[in-house]
Amino acid sequence: MSFPSDLEIANGASLKPLGDIAATAGIPEDCLEPYGVGAAKISLDAIPRMQDRPRAKYVVVSAITPTPLGEGKTTTTVGLGQAFQHIGSTATIAIRQPSMGPTFGIKGGAAGGGYSQVVPMELFNLHLTGDMHAVTAAHNMCSALLDAHLYHGNDLSFDPHNITWRRVLDVNDRSLRNTVIGLGGRLDGIPRETGFDITAASEVMATLALCTSLQDLRERLGRIVLGYSKAGTPITAEEVGAAGSMAVILKEAIKPNLMQTLENTPALVHTGPFGNIATGNSSIVADQIGIHTSDFLLTEAGFGADMGAERFFNIKCRYSGLAPDAAVLVATVRGLKAHSGNHKIVAGKDLPEAILEANPDEVHQGGDNLRKQLENMRIHGCTPVVAINVFPGDHDEDIAAIYEIAAEYGARAAVSTHFSDGGKGATELASAIKEAAEEESQFEVLYPDDASLKDKIHAVATKVYGADGVEYSAQADKQLATYTDAGFDNLPVCIAKQHLSLSHDASLKGAPTGWTLPVREVRASVGAGFVYPICGDMRTMPGLGKTPAAHSIDIDADGNVINLS
Repeated sequence: MSFPSDLEIANGASLKPLGDIAATAGIPEDCLEPYGVGAAKISLDAIPRMQDRPRAKYVVVSAITPTPLGEGKTTTTVGLGQAFQHIGSTATIAIRQPSMGPTFGIKGGAAGGGYSQVVPMELFNLHLTGDMHAVTAAHNMCSALLDAHLYHGNDLSFDPHNITWRRVLDVNDRSLRNTVIGLGGRLDGIPRETGFDITAASEVMATLALCTSLQDLRERLGRIVLGYSKAGTPITAEEVGAAGSMAVILKEAIKPNLMQTLENTPALVHTGPFGNIATGNSSIVADQIGIHTSDFLLTEAGFGADMGAERFFNIKCRYSGLAPDAAVLVATVRGLKAHSGNHKIVAGKDLPEAILEANPDEVHQGGDNLRKQLENMRIHGCTPVVAINVFPGDHDEDIAAIYEIAAEYGARAAVSTHFSDGGKGATELASAIKEAAEEESQFEVLYPDDASLKDKIHAVATKVYGADGVEYSAQADKQLATYTDAGFDNLPVCIAKQHLSLSHDASLKGAPTGWTLPVREVRASVGAGFVYPICGDMRTMPGLGKTPAAHSIDIDADGNVINLS
């Protein structure tokens, strides 16, 4: 008998009324705003009203550097959240809302998988409560006001060659990466070059994820830099009169979404900032609510521990004031074998046969990546637990090799079969996390606010990535000087780089040494609250492959969605 598809499993779920889910989590009934069947908004009034409830143990879920197929981090987060009830504890999970671009592309949805999913799976992966569309609208409202300002005389003296604000769309469309607008005649606007990013890459999305209240959101939106004057002075969304309207459009989107897992664990789903150029974490306001809902709050950080977790520690925690009690580091046999550099893995294609053979020496070879990511947890004073996400066909001797690597660093490790067994398959992992979270937390950020931007970049590059140093282009040097003069040097840094390697080069597997991080340019997300150096060629608008998921996703004769994964 074949294993059922994710959609088949999700469609067979036994859902509880969301009022019951909220009541179990201690969320006041009048703070719940139902959005049809399966999702509800939570009013931010819940934050002060829940302040006196006990504080949950705060656990970040990260991973080794992923392969193109991913290592099951979201699925692990969901399965672990479900597992706590099997060991006599309660948990809430907080995860990002997926972009519909990847859902209809190669990656598919991000609701988890197998018997560890957030449901309803269709609602989760598609429009949910409209937050993605609100971000798109708010961003493009600002774009329209900027171009109207140019058309009506450019009183702020924008340099048309130094306008950094683009437009966004929640669709993978490479043809929109670079565009020319304002064509057609004098009444159709000022012609200029610009382009589109995917909505997840919008600074508005990152700002929504990092704000702590509606008023904080309004102030941050006003600080967004849209471009520079001919004199080099930054010009903001406040100055073009866009911030107020943007905040109004986002008034409902700032409220976290409540859903549930297959085993009725509360799931807070909110925001989806890009993992390459932004934080790759769900929202602070969701965590402000979730931290008072259960014994454990599990919050997922995108990509490997060198990216999502580093940004969780040094950006999200810096603004939220919350400190983690423990960390989960998801690892797979196939992922560590891939980091040996002996195999080529391509998204959408079958794994090489050789990677499926027992080879503990290869696990140890690729295990340098796990070793470095364990170090990355330790340097932030966070106690890590290695979650061995077991796939059918994994060999005992390969799994034993992962235990050996964890033991080298004094870290707990536990196997988990949550994909096929749901919460009961992750009970060993939940017990290990429970022990780790009881240890005294020594959390600390990697650098102080008053360090220079170059010192901050150097700290992340050398201590987290393992680089020997950093090289800056002339353009990057000039931009850093401009941001320092503008007073942006007090912001944390969010290094935009390749997610498939600890370095900037996807071909460098494991834990590469003897390399230098090249910074080609630097941009400032002043509203969100970070400066992001760009290393290599970062695509902020994905393209569709030859056979994307959009070709097979459809509706059957009864109106049911089919082939969504």
